[in-house]
Amino acid sequence: MLARVANNLFWMGRYIERAEHLARYLNVNYFSSLDAPNEKSQSRELVLHSLLFMANGPVPKDYELTEQNVFFDIGLNKDVPYSIINCVKYARENANGARDLISTELYESLNKFYHFVLNYDADFFVKKGLYDFSTQVAESTAVLRGKIRGTLLHDEVYAIIMLGVNIERATQVVRIIQSKYYDALKSQGSYGDKFSKSYEWVTLLKCIESYDMMRRYYKKTPTSISTLEFLILNRDCPRSVMNSLVQVNNHINLISRDKHPEHNSAAFLIGKTHAEYCYKTVDKIEEDVELFIEEIQDTLIEIAKKIENEYFKY
Repeated sequence: MLARVANNLFWMGRYIERAEHLARYLNVNYFSSLDAPNEKSQSRELVLHSLLFMANGPVPKDYELTEQNVFFDIGLNKDVPYSIINCVKYARENANGARDLISTELYESLNKFYHFVLNYDADFFVKKGLYDFSTQVAESTAVLRGKIRGTLLHDEVYAIIMLGVNIERATQVVRIIQSKYYDALKSQGSYGDKFSKSYEWVTLLKCIESYDMMRRYYKKTPTSISTLEFLILNRDCPRSVMNSLVQVNNHINLISRDKHPEHNSAAFLIGKTHAEYCYKTVDKIEEDVELFIEEIQDTLIEIAKKIENEYFKY
């Protein structure tokens, strides 16, 4: 397989996953704030800042923080690279570059998704279409993942796409965790330990579609530590960082086929990181939550760069 084509497959997977997380965070974080138990968590400024921070990092001081601006930029603004419409556009462009390696069913679903986003009325979206648009995006990406798993041979092509999907999933989950961590620091809770029992942890779990399973696993109300432990270290949670690392490790082993990878290789770094997280404990998180989150981010970025340089550079 040409490195260029492999790169197309990898980034198609990444952009599909990125679009879903942006849409779900936009939906859940905004509407959950309307029912928040304390005034700070209901603040439009806090919520809009959180949305933009998750999508694109620190918010410029001169940015006009209005619902219309934030919704449009994250959703349908073709001039900003992080928007959902551009994620879908880039996913389709990458699919075009690897058209002969993916199924007709997958391509048609992606093409349908692209035209839905492209033709969505921007004025309607920023005024009253947020729920409809974000829900449709999340459902469309779920269909695409089903087509990837159900219509492709589970060979190198599938492994490369899933490498992109799982690296992006881990990256976006960590970005959401970081954003909600800062929200919890700013808003505080309304009872008991105002940080540990902040409403933002419930919102965080709902943004990642893990609230019900977390309650089932711990059988108690989410706290800061139990939430972070579940979303970072629990290998049975399909959206946890640990689960994504397991998947990435499995897929890189299929591609590299090297039983003894070199110390500076992507496979070595992935295997090392996977092994480290197998033995990390909640105590490590408690020491310095912010530092722990930053370390995860740096590691995921390094893994993605090594994979690209080793397998997809052309």
